[in-house]
Amino acid sequence: MSEKKSMILSLYRKLIVSCQALEGEPLFGTEAIIQIAKAVAEGGASAIRANGFSDIMAIKALVNLPIIGLNKRHIEGYPVFITPTYEDASRVIEAGAEIVALDCTDRRRPESLKSIFDRIRSNYPQIAIMADIASLDDARQIIDLEPDILATTLSGYTADTNHRDKPDLELVEYLVKEFNVPVNAEGNFWTPDQVVNALKAGAHTVTVGSAITRPQIITERFVNNIIREFKSFG
Repeated sequence: MSEKKSMILSLYRKLIVSCQALEGEPLFGTEAIIQIAKAVAEGGASAIRANGFSDIMAIKALVNLPIIGLNKRHIEGYPVFITPTYEDASRVIEAGAEIVALDCTDRRRPESLKSIFDRIRSNYPQIAIMADIASLDDARQIIDLEPDILATTLSGYTADTNHRDKPDLELVEYLVKEFNVPVNAEGNFWTPDQVVNALKAGAHTVTVGSAITRPQIITERFVNNIIREFKSFG
């Protein structure tokens, strides 16, 4: 078994934690992100999803876990922004990621997915490719490119899927049923029960982000629940 396949197998029924923060948030910046990564590693995470070359390099130096790397970059005229070009993918890999995540939705992009896949396969054969999709149709469009992992990351975040349930367990079930490819259930997982349900639905692994790593959003959910429950009391 290749190291790539062995690494993917090691994620079976395990938790991946996405360690990211948006510019302007309290925990934005590499120094904060690496502390989050260390904390989730201590908690038992089996891999880390990270954005940006500096964060990936810093996490790799401190945490002995596989990294799913991506680079979020907005290019005018194109809606895809998760590792939109081969250059982005190459830099993510050179920074230390064992898995590179690509936006594989059926939307306008600056480079063809086939070109990006082919160049990664040629230049980095040891690297696994995670296809971030939003729908079953997205998966059908790109399955011939042979992604190593299908991820439901973008369900609910495209015009065609913003009506979908969150998390999209139905999509997980469809992907597992139709394709013989490991599925990473990702996007809007807020509770341990939801994670377990995704694994029961056949997901190979589950990624959780904001529910673990963005305390301002976690706090806001608690506060909003209190407000909703007691607003009628004045």
